[in-house]
Amino acid sequence: MFKITQPPVIIFGRHSARDYSFPQNCLVITSSGAIQRGWLDYLKLNDCHVFNKVESNPSIETVENIISEFNDTNFSNIIGLGGGSSMDVAKFVGSKMKKFKILIPTTFGSGSEVTRISVLKVNGKKKSFHDDSQLADVAIVDSYFIKHSPTEIIKNSAIDAVAQCSEGYDSKNGNPLTKFLCNQAFEMLEEGIIKMDKEKIVLGSLISGLGFGNCSTTLGHALSYVFSNEGYPHGHALSFTTLYAHQFNNSKFYQRFSNLVKK
Repeated sequence: MFKITQPPVIIFGRHSARDYSFPQNCLVITSSGAIQRGWLDYLKLNDCHVFNKVESNPSIETVENIISEFNDTNFSNIIGLGGGSSMDVAKFVGSKMKKFKILIPTTFGSGSEVTRISVLKVNGKKKSFHDDSQLADVAIVDSYFIKHSPTEIIKNSAIDAVAQCSEGYDSKNGNPLTKFLCNQAFEMLEEGIIKMDKEKIVLGSLISGLGFGNCSTTLGHALSYVFSNEGYPHGHALSFTTLYAHQFNNSKFYQRFSNLVKK
């Protein structure tokens, strides 16, 4: 027997976020560049509260600050807008405050928009929190956001997705469906990275999240936390740790992952 969890609604497609009818009086949780990059204008979010201080590799203190600041504010829903950090914070806050959660990734690698996992720093160390209450109520995956992303950001995020799905495939917690999803995600991401096909990277990242989010990552991700805690970009750390984990585990993805890292 195995169990699959995912958001009840997943919307995919270019301009899907722009065309979504957002509720009024939302709390948008995002990073400092969201307003400057025009993300709120793109989503037509005018009547909303904004917390735009989510840092890379966010801490539990950030969550506590948001809850303290907005606890007496009668906002309707939470919108997590940004990379994995912003979405992880939004999921955790939404779970604690029992709010409807809409997650919109602007980078494509973490798969956080469709998982029940939040990663936060506690006492300076990364810790994963797993709970069904952290699942988004609506996940909106809009490839518009990858259009103007720097190549370095795209590659760093894509390596995260490739590491997650290949580790997920090898996971002892896997099942036939997660193996199918993880393998499909790897195929799509591999082609996307080699040909710099951004649409394939976006869809591959989503499928990777649905796959590994229902099993687990393995040794590569566990080792990467050591480097992430020292400030190394997550994808950069995984390009080393997952490669060596795949070699140690004799993974069928070892050589193909190695080739992608060199790209």
